[in-house]
Amino acid sequence: MKKIKVLTGLAMMSTALVLGACGSTNGEGKAEQSAEENKQMQGNIQIDGSSTVFPIMEAVSEEYMMEKPDVKVTVGYSGTGGGFEKFIAGETQMSNASRPIKDEEKASLEEKGIDFTEFKLAYDGLSVVVNKDNDWVDSLTVDELKKIWVDNGKAKKWSDIRKGWPDKEIKLYSPGTDSGTYDYFDEVILDGAQIDKAAVLSEDDNVLVQGVTGEKNGIGYFGYAYYLENKDKLKVVPVDGGKGAVEPTNETIKSGEYAPLSRPLFTYAANKAVAEDEAVYDYLKFTLENAGTLSEEVGYVKLPEEEYEKALKTLEGLKK
Repeated sequence: MKKIKVLTGLAMMSTALVLGACGSTNGEGKAEQSAEENKQMQGNIQIDGSSTVFPIMEAVSEEYMMEKPDVKVTVGYSGTGGGFEKFIAGETQMSNASRPIKDEEKASLEEKGIDFTEFKLAYDGLSVVVNKDNDWVDSLTVDELKKIWVDNGKAKKWSDIRKGWPDKEIKLYSPGTDSGTYDYFDEVILDGAQIDKAAVLSEDDNVLVQGVTGEKNGIGYFGYAYYLENKDKLKVVPVDGGKGAVEPTNETIKSGEYAPLSRPLFTYAANKAVAEDEAVYDYLKFTLENAGTLSEEVGYVKLPEEEYEKALKTLEGLKK
């Protein structure tokens, strides 16, 4: 609220100065120029896609609309796949993704005549979590994760995964198949195999958090920011990718030590929208200028500064 009041106060002062200047010069040209300078940028920007990227873009949008109140930015989270469907249909100017765009999605965009550009926003460490009262799981290997999540036609118990663990059925909570997080997990853990048919699937990460917190034998996975937001209610599981068990932290995600579950996060922009809609260009510029700081604030890991600078140069090239 303080920021809004300050901006409003400055706007009033500026208006007074401009009016004073107009009063002292009786030229129509000066008045028209002043009116143009005071004109607020207007626009309506539609964004959809990854629920993992959503906290970053939500934070960006809130900050941006405080500075440009006449630009309405709507951010949805139907999942990476669902977001690309809307992007292909021309319903959005930008599409958030927690995985790179697929070849078939590229082909669909090409058929529609939609040229696009990929922009990297931050790093994420896909976090495996169990219930806070789970006192037996101290780490999991990639092979054990695969054993837990790949469907084998029967219910799995913790004792099936490691000797000495409870003879209790595991309850699984996973992002839905439209999610880029699911796609990434499928690639590096499931290796393309069928996920356990008993798993609860949801595109809403909050549903997964609630599932694991409400079930002592529950296990789930989602973006690092959602773990940090709920770390008092959940227990994160260090993952052994072959070089010892590593817990996701800003440092291990940035260094790549948290393997194989570290990954980049993206937004994709329609080139035509950037070139022809001043609000889209301005919003995306603001996003790239602030993504590092805001991604850290919401629980992700910023890119090296030179990557944002490179992305801004790419953006400028689209404007020409």
